[in-house]
Amino acid sequence: MTHTRLTVIGAVTTLLLTGAGVAHADDAPSVPPGTEATASAPVEVDPNDPDLKLPDGATLAEAKVLDIKQVVEDQSGDERREDTNSDVKFALQAEVLFPKDSAKLSAQAKSRIASIAEEIKTQNATKIRVFGFTDNLGSSAHGDVLSRKRANAVQSVLDQELNDSDITYEVRGYGEQYPIADNSTEAGRKKNRRVEVSFPRAEN
Repeated sequence: MTHTRLTVIGAVTTLLLTGAGVAHADDAPSVPPGTEATASAPVEVDPNDPDLKLPDGATLAEAKVLDIKQVVEDQSGDERREDTNSDVKFALQAEVLFPKDSAKLSAQAKSRIASIAEEIKTQNATKIRVFGFTDNLGSSAHGDVLSRKRANAVQSVLDQELNDSDITYEVRGYGEQYPIADNSTEAGRKKNRRVEVSFPRAEN
């Protein structure tokens, strides 16, 4: 499979100013509950340090660390892998896994899920999240049900492949919530129709 590396974001400590000379940071895209970054700042920052050269009246907001993230997507866009310092996440487009408006997996889909299971074994992960998503076409209720059925189908194959009673799964269907692309275009809707499998990285 040919891969295209999209972006690598380094870990940085962000210092936000309040008061005079206010600096604003854009909010990160919304993510499903339980998948938020939790890293804390690695160093203490002295707000009275003269090297900071704060404008008069400005104060420091709490320092925080942005996760290191590496994203690799195949050329077709059918499969996407995100690696952070704490987690691995695979996103598979629904068209690769299922027929239209269906939760029945194809043979090709099962082989892709099996490759994810191999990575789970490599990372020795025992807590796995399987989240389903749809675009915003059709009713919200239908999307909720379909996305949950698709997440269940993927989880079932993972369970068969891993065959490990120590592994626990969190399986949810979010429907049209948490889009990662613009639902006003078919290209965007295609990206939003997906199943994500995420799990912790092995500690070094």
